[in-house]
Amino acid sequence: MISKLTASIKKKVKIPIKKGDTVLYLGASHGTTPEIVATIVGDEGFVFCLDIAPDVVKKLVEVCEKHENMTALLFDANKPEEYKDKVTKIDVIYQDITQKNQVEIFLKNIATFLKEQGFAIIALKTKSIDSVKGKEEVLRQVKKQLEEKLEVISITDLEPYHKDHYFIICRKK
Repeated sequence: MISKLTASIKKKVKIPIKKGDTVLYLGASHGTTPEIVATIVGDEGFVFCLDIAPDVVKKLVEVCEKHENMTALLFDANKPEEYKDKVTKIDVIYQDITQKNQVEIFLKNIATFLKEQGFAIIALKTKSIDSVKGKEEVLRQVKKQLEEKLEVISITDLEPYHKDHYFIICRKK
């Protein structure tokens, strides 16, 4: 299965990550997609790769050691106060987390780290939020939450690559 980032690119989404950006990647897992992001930002940029699972972060550390513009962080993304002294102000937050409160986690990190007019990208997993409601209904609720704090720039359904997933790009107001 391809990554959500790759799926969005295949669907012609304009990704707001550019050379020189500093990115906070929440839910970095084994580092495959963060490595793509590190390639995009280049030597002038940097990617903070955060994940909560110690076994996963071991592999992530190996990936980060191959790139001077990446670092692995073992923290719970739901508690940005615990890693706020490890991360600078950020141009782009990219989140790919499967948790019921993924939107709240996203908004906490935006409030803590994202620069004014910075971009925030969430790979939304609707069934993680509510396994009973339809994906469109969950999306409507999420969009309303996001619009309270952010400008929603685009929403892309990632089917057929990922069922019940949306790729949402926002900008900090």
